[in-house]
Amino acid sequence: MVLQTAAKTVFMYLVIIASMRLMGKRQIGQLQPFEFALAIMISDLAIMPLTDDSKNLFHDLVPIIVLVVCQVLLSYLSIRGVRIRELICGKPTLLIRHGKLLEKNMRKEMYTINDLMEQLRFNSIQNVGDVEYGILETNGQLSVLLKSEKRPATPEDLGINPPREEFSRDVIIDGKLIGRTLEKLHLKREWLDEALKEHGVNDYRQVFYAYIDSNMKMHLQKKGEFLE
Repeated sequence: MVLQTAAKTVFMYLVIIASMRLMGKRQIGQLQPFEFALAIMISDLAIMPLTDDSKNLFHDLVPIIVLVVCQVLLSYLSIRGVRIRELICGKPTLLIRHGKLLEKNMRKEMYTINDLMEQLRFNSIQNVGDVEYGILETNGQLSVLLKSEKRPATPEDLGINPPREEFSRDVIIDGKLIGRTLEKLHLKREWLDEALKEHGVNDYRQVFYAYIDSNMKMHLQKKGEFLE
């Protein structure tokens, strides 16, 4: 009985993971309301067969499959048309314009001043007057555009044309070589071995973390080098 329950638990856990993957790579805060509701429903449905041994496990999969299919269909429809997307997900709402709060829109969205100030602080903004536009997105997050005189200066503002940045690439993680990184960068192990020797390392197992930056320079941290 115990083993059967454990097996059912693992199976339903994998079903939930697969369902969430089908919903796309989004964080909880980025889910649309219908997606969040769907995630809760799937979780509740997955628990039911674990608490009632009399139920057929595969029969309980039917509503989960139906919900996932509905979600995929709604997502597809929202991608295909703007009006359908607005109907399903809603439209963004302007809450701040030229540093002034739009009371009517805030009441419509049941959004308090405290909620607004909290979101501004999350964006490292202390004064409403510094904001040109503040938009409440359909997922509940506040997007903020600062006034031009309050925005940080960019290289373009300063007339500078810096070289294009690329992603850094992990090459060793906890003593394990990431071979695909060398393949993508068209590097040989001899190059890596020489770079490690420059840091006094002769064995991959001595490395806690190493990566290659956009300038093809390797950076590393040895195991035990910084414990706190």
